[in-house]
Amino acid sequence: MFKKLAIGAAFAIALIPAASNAAGGGEQHIEDFHFSFEGPFGTWDQNQLQRGLQIYTEVCAACHGLRYVPLRDLEALGYSEEEVIAYSAENFEVFDPEEDDFRPATPVDHFPVNDGVGAPDLSLMAKARAGFHGPYGLGINQLVKGMGGPEYIASLLDGYTGEEKEEAGTVLYENTAFPGGWISMAPPLSEDQVEFADGHPATVEAMSEDIAAFLMWTAEPKMMERKYSGFVGVVFLTLLSVLLYLVNKRLWAGVKGKKEH
Repeated sequence: MFKKLAIGAAFAIALIPAASNAAGGGEQHIEDFHFSFEGPFGTWDQNQLQRGLQIYTEVCAACHGLRYVPLRDLEALGYSEEEVIAYSAENFEVFDPEEDDFRPATPVDHFPVNDGVGAPDLSLMAKARAGFHGPYGLGINQLVKGMGGPEYIASLLDGYTGEEKEEAGTVLYENTAFPGGWISMAPPLSEDQVEFADGHPATVEAMSEDIAAFLMWTAEPKMMERKYSGFVGVVFLTLLSVLLYLVNKRLWAGVKGKKEH
């Protein structure tokens, strides 16, 4: 699945509202996608994460970096050490101060920083964006649905209507998920833009979900371990509560069992 990173200035995923919040835009709409990792017992879909990595590599990496993500962490997506070594060397170069030159990346390196076109780094983007908002100060929707960072990303990528306009010399594109309704980034995804090894459909909606799931993984790669630790903690506290109740009942049995005369 791994292809060399195409060199170019193609538009990729611009996720901060750096563009115009033009007046008169439509109401922001965030779709509530159902991701496999949601909920207390949710897990990563490795096939989806691999597709998301492929989309990032072939579409997004031309403009966006993942500076906080070590390349070696890709083994958690189901790749072997040899595959990660090959992927790193084929797709990225890093500057080596000792050699005073660029060299092929290795698994010990991080994904390269890419600030060339002013595009934001995507490492933590899924946690930096909030897709759902409850009544001010209460956060009811966040409690029920979560923060909705992946939903915001997927909704933005799939939210282009095809309408565009020019304003102050800048072309703006209508997007139902972007605050204000207009964004300066051209649609980065198109039908069948990427060919997946597993034969998964490459629709804009499906690819939007895949890259959003991958960016959730980059933002919180230890999510499953955190859920497991939380589950173990809840079980332990439940058993401890039962034991304390039984001990308390045994200690006070002689006192509470006496009848007053």
